[in-house]
Amino acid sequence: MAKSRRRFGNIRELPSGRFQARYRGPDGLLHAAPNTFDTSTDAEVWLVLKEAEIRRGEWINPDLGKITFEEYASQWIDDRVLKVRTEGLYRGLLRNHLVPTFGKRQIADIREADVRRWRKQRLKAVGQSTVAKAYQLLKSVLNTAVEDELIRRNPCRIKGAGTPYTPERQVIPLTKVSEILAASPERYRALILLGTFTTLRWGELAGLRRSHLDLDEGLVHVIDTVAELDGGQLRDETPKSRAGRRTVAIPEEIIPDLREHLATFAEHGPEGRVFIGPRGGPLRRSGFRRTWNKVRAQVGLPEFHFHDLRHVGNTLAASNGASLKELMTRMGHSSTRAALIYQHASKDRDKVIAQAIGDAFKAVRRP
Repeated sequence: MAKSRRRFGNIRELPSGRFQARYRGPDGLLHAAPNTFDTSTDAEVWLVLKEAEIRRGEWINPDLGKITFEEYASQWIDDRVLKVRTEGLYRGLLRNHLVPTFGKRQIADIREADVRRWRKQRLKAVGQSTVAKAYQLLKSVLNTAVEDELIRRNPCRIKGAGTPYTPERQVIPLTKVSEILAASPERYRALILLGTFTTLRWGELAGLRRSHLDLDEGLVHVIDTVAELDGGQLRDETPKSRAGRRTVAIPEEIIPDLREHLATFAEHGPEGRVFIGPRGGPLRRSGFRRTWNKVRAQVGLPEFHFHDLRHVGNTLAASNGASLKELMTRMGHSSTRAALIYQHASKDRDKVIAQAIGDAFKAVRRP
């Protein structure tokens, strides 16, 4: 078994006839190449590149990347302060979509080709949105591995793979909203009105207290939210981001309905919940779903979700001239991505713009 000593590292021929390259790293320990080589020249080239990597200050201890993905990703979630629903989402994605493929693999052994193959297989099995969320989690975990100097670069490099496809939500006219109100039990009408015209999320509506409503000024203050876990437990939380804590103006036309609701259905006391269930308990999405299914079937909208009311309100705000910043504030978003959806020109709004342009030209045009 021949051994060749060099200025940096050494090469030795193994009984199999292949060649092994080893070097002493900046940590003072001896490290072997992750694989053997067909020729001593190949091994020597590898050592030259490894020496250059060390001189550039880019060397990463290969032993650190030997932790399994499952162990590292689980610790990654444990180390973060997450909202309970977000943590549940991450653990579900990890368990159902990432661990079966990458769980026993060492972090340092995950390659770009592995990620591409995993994504292609997942797209055949589940929806694009789920795969995009799982990919984004994988990318985030491995980004931290890069920062921790476990790996040199992130193998998640598929452009656009982490962006969920969001289909265009159904927009209904206000006449349909009126039909929904008429078909709904009286105790839920204020819920539908606020969901539509202030575009609050379900959890924000469920967490609303009397003290959060200033009907004299026509304002609703979004301070708390309620998360309903898969097991049915309810958790009081704060909004996910600073942008989620916001104040939204209430259209004057629905304030009488809100006053009537507070007098009839809300919990008593300044911190009483604005919306409660029929038996006086907290409002649950799961309990409301049966009522909602009957209502949407009655008005001929079997695929219309409660969350789509928020989409209706945002579209109305955009078509009436709300700026991108104003939309972001009303929606409680800190990024422009979601708000930009509502910035596209609707047909009706485009006709108004075209008419205004035409009127301006008509005023100066000579006969």
